Amino acid sequence: NDDWVNVYRQGFNFQCPHGQVIVAVRSTFSKKEGSDRLWNYACMPTPDTLGEPSECWWEEINRAGLQWYQTCSNNGLVAGFQSQYFPSVLDREWQFYCCRYGRRCPYSCWMTSEHPEHYGEDMDMMMYTYDHYIRGATTTFSGVERDRQWKFIVCRMTDFDCQFQNA
Repeated sequence: NDDWVNVYRQGFNFQCPHGQVIVAVRSTFSKKEGSDRLWNYACMPTPDTLGEPSECWWEEINRAGLQWYQTCSNNGLVAGFQSQYFPSVLDREWQFYCCRYGRRCPYSCWMTSEHPEHYGEDMDMMMYTYDHYIRGATTTFSGVERDRQWKFIVCRMTDFDCQFQNA
């Protein structure tokens, strides 16, 4: 549905309910509204094999007007987003809300294609495979279009404990 989590030019904080992760990202762009986007997200419970989240946290802020790459540290999965709009740059800063599931580790990671496909277009990114999870994203920012394209970093997670790297 089109229940956006923000209004144009305003900050927002979206967190999935406990034990759920982000599985869809929708967005629409408006040049006349400060070259900003409306956002909405869908969450889904993780399978029992992952267990309960053992810890959740906010990652470092990704600054407005820059391109960036970030995955959740401690093998976490993306369970929310926080964003603030900056009129001076006509862009947003971003933070991921991440949750770690015991000592489970990511594997078979890949990057999605660009969302949206072209600057200024609507975005509709959906995880269609149940056992794939969003671990982060890389974004590019166009100083001309004042918009971002996102590639989401998607992984599977082990269903057993693994050698744990604090990465």
